Amino acid sequence: MHLIAEPAYVLHTRPWRETSLLVEVLSEQHGRVGLVARGVQGPKRQVLRAALQPFQHIRVDALLRGELARLTAAEALDAAPRLDGDAALAGFYVNELLLRLVPRHDPFPELYALYGRTRARLPGEGLAWTLRRFERDLLEALGSGFDWSVDADGTPIDPAARYRLDPEQGPRRLLSDRGHGERSAAATGRALLALACDLAPESSDLPGLRQALRAVLTHHLGPRGLKSWEMMAELSRVRSRPGREPDAAQD
Repeated sequence: MHLIAEPAYVLHTRPWRETSLLVEVLSEQHGRVGLVARGVQGPKRQVLRAALQPFQHIRVDALLRGELARLTAAEALDAAPRLDGDAALAGFYVNELLLRLVPRHDPFPELYALYGRTRARLPGEGLAWTLRRFERDLLEALGSGFDWSVDADGTPIDPAARYRLDPEQGPRRLLSDRGHGERSAAATGRALLALACDLAPESSDLPGLRQALRAVLTHHLGPRGLKSWEMMAELSRVRSRPGREPDAAQD
């Protein structure tokens, strides 16, 4: 199968052998595709290497045989966003989730559009909310999303209650006598309703929403977590040391 002038976003690139690269892209019509880019490490291939960096929007020609496709041409369609600090880590997280959860060669045009929206939002403000929206829409595109306005029993969400997210059935209301640990890892009903309406929740509701969604993602990822989660945890520990300012935008 030939990919001709196929729009795609670069998710990951790593060296392969002496002069080549293995590149993972999220394409518009063919989903996630692994590419072998041969002979791109020489000084005359700098433009091509630049087009194959993560977050870059490109147009590719490739020949697909088996699991990997042989790249024959690639050109950048725009300038990739400049991501620094927390935004760079958030971008790494977005790419890692896609690499782990999206199977190769399954068409997901909605994921291609979602990545474009998320990529545009990463350099801006409200980073935590950007990631929660991405997680919500990723689950929906993969067929694992929920109706965020009702609980698993079909009862309308109570904004004053707290809910854990059952990975298979959706929000489950917590009883008032639950322990502090379980409640702190639950989302407020107010946050779930905000998610349903695509409205940014109160800043105090974002940590619980993050923990609740992480439980769902962990279920789908299996026993092996994400490297980006480890990096976020280490960064949080560094920032919590005496004399350091806490991170205001938990991802």
